[in-house]
Amino acid sequence: MYVDSHCHLDFPDLIAREDEVLAAMAASAVTHALCISVTLEDFPAVRGLAERHGNLYASVGVHPDNADCEEPDEARLLALADHPRVVAIGETGLDYYWHKDEPEWQRARFRTHIRAARRAGKPLIIHTRNAAADTLRLMREEAAGEAGGVMHCFTESQEVADAALDLGFYISFSGIVTFKNAKALKEVATRVPLDRLLIETDAPYLAPTPHRGKTNEPAYVVHVAEEIARLRKEPLERIAQATTDNFFRLFRHASRH
Repeated sequence: MYVDSHCHLDFPDLIAREDEVLAAMAASAVTHALCISVTLEDFPAVRGLAERHGNLYASVGVHPDNADCEEPDEARLLALADHPRVVAIGETGLDYYWHKDEPEWQRARFRTHIRAARRAGKPLIIHTRNAAADTLRLMREEAAGEAGGVMHCFTESQEVADAALDLGFYISFSGIVTFKNAKALKEVATRVPLDRLLIETDAPYLAPTPHRGKTNEPAYVVHVAEEIARLRKEPLERIAQATTDNFFRLFRHASRH
């Protein structure tokens, strides 16, 4: 069995095929998935998926790319996180790829999420792009390790992975690890400790080989696991079992049932 630790099933390409997407998950032995919030405006749809389906969970948070949306404060995040189907805070972090001016509001928002996660006792889902040094600095300054969490869709160096691991975080690999040109990332995937490894799709984005260029969906997380097993020269069943166990250890408010 497999778990997709990060997907956006509320996005139009997937919510329009909700039943079909869930049936494909089941057919591929993807037993559970975590649906990720990127704005507070869209959070009710994310939570609704988790309320409708016992094998889906939700997070609450505002993505660092989203400027023109409701700005969360700690109290608001805590109130929304106080729900049995909400198991994490995020997606949060820093993104200097799309925001090359490195805005202070991104860093303030990230701090707010870390503080809320610590108070809620729920782990963080962290996005970082072209901002690794500041991401790690804020994680340290705000004691993000007290909440724990995952570096989602990891694309950074071994040095960044090691720093996140030292803070107690998990490392999640997406379909990018299946791409031929992702040589450095493939190497990182062989060196992350097995008990800190997660897999994800980030659907509808980043479909893995052999579906690259198509709409991604949770059923395809199997291809991520297959590539990691190949790279690590380990049985697929071991990667499947470990990443599933790791998911439920990190997201301790999620039930396997």
